[in-house]
Amino acid sequence: MIKYEIEGGNLPVVICYPEAGEALCTESGAMSWMSPNMRMDTNTGGGIKKVFGRLFSGESIFMNEYTAEGGPGMIAFASSFPGSIIPFHVTPGNGIIVQKRGFLAMEKGLDLSVHFHRRLGGIFGGEGLIMQKVSGEGLVFVEIDGHCKEIELKAGETILIDTGYLAAMTESCIMDVQMVKGIKNMFFGGEGIFHTRVTGPGKVYIQSMPLSHIAERLEPYINVSDKSSNGDNHDVRINFGFNE
Repeated sequence: MIKYEIEGGNLPVVICYPEAGEALCTESGAMSWMSPNMRMDTNTGGGIKKVFGRLFSGESIFMNEYTAEGGPGMIAFASSFPGSIIPFHVTPGNGIIVQKRGFLAMEKGLDLSVHFHRRLGGIFGGEGLIMQKVSGEGLVFVEIDGHCKEIELKAGETILIDTGYLAAMTESCIMDVQMVKGIKNMFFGGEGIFHTRVTGPGKVYIQSMPLSHIAERLEPYINVSDKSSNGDNHDVRINFGFNE
C-alpha cells in the first residue's frame, strides 16, 4: 500500500509517497505538487461505459495517472473545499460509495464507476441521485465537505439524511429515497420533499457543510450584470447586506 500523510487541518492535502513503479489515478486538475520523477499519463480510464459514467457523476471524462520512475516519488492532492480528506482501504466485496465530485485520488488498479439510487424514486433525490463506486483492492482518498461524522449501522438499522449531506457509505449499505411525511412538512418545512434513507449493515459518512448548500446560501448575495453590449465584460458584485 502506498505511504501517505494528510496535513492542513480543515484545509487538507494528502501527500503520497509511491515507490518506483507505483501509480495513482485522479481526475484532471487534482494534482497540487509532485517530485520531478512522477510521470503523468492522461487517458479515459477505461472504455466508453466508464467515460459516460464519469459524465453522469459530474466528473471529467479524462483521468491522470501518475507513476514514480527510477525511485521513490512524491505527489500531493489538495481538497477543493474546506473539510476533510478521508482514506479508505478498499477490498473485494468491500467497496465504497461516494458522493459525486467526492473522489480525489486512488491507487492504480481500483475501479471507479457510476452508482445510482436503488429505486427509480431516486430521481427526486437531487444530489443523491448519482454517486460513484470505488471497488477492487487498494487505497482511495475521498473529499468531505466540512466535518465528517461516521456512523456504524447494524443490520437493518436505518438513518434518514437530508439531500446533499450523505458523503459516502460502505458498499454493504442500501440507499433509498423516502418521502417526507405530511403535506405541510413537504412544502413549508424547508427540508425538501424527499430524504435519503440508508440501511445497514455498514458505515455511513455524513458531511456537515455540503458545497451545494453553501452555493444556494450565497446565490442571493451575488449579482452579475453586463458592462458592455457585446457581453465581453461582466461586473460581479457580492452584497452581504452592508451599505456602501
